[in-house]
Amino acid sequence: MTQHVSDIMTSAPVTVEPQTSVTAVARIMRDQDLGAVIVTDGDELRGLVTDRDLVVRSLAEGGDPEQTTVVDACSGDLVTLTPEDDVDHAVELMREHAVRRLPVVEGGRPVGIVALADLAMERDPGSALGDISAARPNT
Repeated sequence: MTQHVSDIMTSAPVTVEPQTSVTAVARIMRDQDLGAVIVTDGDELRGLVTDRDLVVRSLAEGGDPEQTTVVDACSGDLVTLTPEDDVDHAVELMREHAVRRLPVVEGGRPVGIVALADLAMERDPGSALGDISAARPNT
């Protein structure tokens, strides 16, 4: 039986507007225990920002995190999925593009996100990555 992205994705992803400060996004990630947030302009997908993006593209460049907007730190050239795509397709895209997270869109609007951890827990929950992904955060 073919499994679809909708079966494993995180629904209702957290979104922020492009002008949101890097500091505000970092606080959202901390408070909601997230590794990525989707950047939207209205309902339109504009990018994806990860915790690593905030460090590498913003903080390491010496920008003021209160003045730097998330659009300056996010990945704008995105690879996306639809809820009806096969999980195997998600794996192929992650491998091909060397990414750990893929936004899920429907009608151009973000409706979810699939992370490498979601795939690990679905495919091999006993693996090291599956175990780590299932563990409670150590905050």
